[in-house]
Amino acid sequence: MPLARAPAFVDAILGWHWTGFAARLLLVGAYLLGGIVKATDWPAAVAEQAHFGMSPPALWAALTIAVEIIGPLLILSGRLIWLGAGMLGVFTLLAAIIANAFWAMPPGPERFMATNAFFEHLGLIGGFILATMLAQAERGRA
Repeated sequence: MPLARAPAFVDAILGWHWTGFAARLLLVGAYLLGGIVKATDWPAAVAEQAHFGMSPPALWAALTIAVEIIGPLLILSGRLIWLGAGMLGVFTLLAAIIANAFWAMPPGPERFMATNAFFEHLGLIGGFILATMLAQAERGRA
């Protein structure tokens, strides 16, 4: 059975010159903003790492800021997307495990929210994989 073609308006949106960049910005925007906010409020960035038990917290804050700024910039630049996506994917998986360890929580609303957040993070990792696959496919066509 052949796959149905997308409607013309969908083709038009997907074919628009800026759609790819806009999609990448939507994927990485929260990370980029988070890195900028942390970089402009260093004490809060360090306190966040201490809250999650990361030691030494200043080192982890610096690494987090670097990943949250460099990764998105690589993806947005359209160059080395695999590296930026890999950085953010590993970071996101570690953050999900550290900050949303729902399996260690008693039943209740906090566990419910942590479970949702954990699987949302896995969805973002899937988005990074797809962004890399798309970039590789586009390179193969060029």
